Amino acid sequence: MLARNSELEGALSSVRQLEERFNHQYHYPWVFLNEVEFDDAFKQNITAVVSGAVRFGLIPQSDWYQPDWIDEEKASAGRNKMVADNVIYGGSVSYRNMCRFNSGFFYRHPLLQRFKWYWRVEPNVDFLCDTDYDPFKYMEENDKVYGFTISLYEWPQTVATLWDAVKEFTQKYPEYLAPNNSMSFLSENGGETYNMCHFWSNFEIANLDFWRSEPYSKFFDHLESKGGFYYERWGDAPVHSIGAALFARKDQIHFFNDIGYRHPPFTHCPNDYRVQKQKNCNCKSWSTFDWNTYSCLRKWQGVVRS
Repeated sequence: MLARNSELEGALSSVRQLEERFNHQYHYPWVFLNEVEFDDAFKQNITAVVSGAVRFGLIPQSDWYQPDWIDEEKASAGRNKMVADNVIYGGSVSYRNMCRFNSGFFYRHPLLQRFKWYWRVEPNVDFLCDTDYDPFKYMEENDKVYGFTISLYEWPQTVATLWDAVKEFTQKYPEYLAPNNSMSFLSENGGETYNMCHFWSNFEIANLDFWRSEPYSKFFDHLESKGGFYYERWGDAPVHSIGAALFARKDQIHFFNDIGYRHPPFTHCPNDYRVQKQKNCNCKSWSTFDWNTYSCLRKWQGVVRS
């Protein structure tokens, strides 16, 4: 979890729910990261509610703050334009820091080096169903690398030049494209343009070694060199999604239909009543975002079937 000291109550809420719904059976360790030191109140309160080990880490400044080589005048103009266009977080530098960190740095943090798998959790989210099996073992045993619950369209203004950078990279390194990849999830025309579909990365169960791999590492370095995290507002969700869709096989990406999850304003609820009952879900099928006009789940299901 990436959290601030001021987000203690929201962090506690998320942690308590995931412990109750899943981790009280497995006692997996938690890692909390912050761009400043966690205070004693945060550490003591979190430690009191987790069932496994817990570690609190400081993010290196070079991994968090806007790099010196970014043209601040250009970046500021881009932020002002997004504010004028009412783009969410359009004027926020700290949000951009977070997106860049989650795209290319969290898996390099010293506290995560001993781990192969992670479940990304954010403050103020809800886990709506019991998870009565180990999703990490499921991913490992079934050769999966990335798992999601919600997929949707990105704001086009935030990624205006992202796909140009992606095409430039894939043309330079075609050998990194996985056979049987998910390009058709991202593009309606074989990769000429981006359709804005992505997996919502505030929930991820994924393989850290995938992000550490040569294809994704070089991909992130290429994106970093363009400055789009600051000149535009490239999110870690489209960056992770494009990386997973292109550098992993489509059968290595998993939709966790049975994990009920809410990150306001969107909810994923299993659409099978029998699953809801079996998993003791606190949600209804009508509340799910899956079939919303702005959901990309139908497109993903088409990719899986193809």
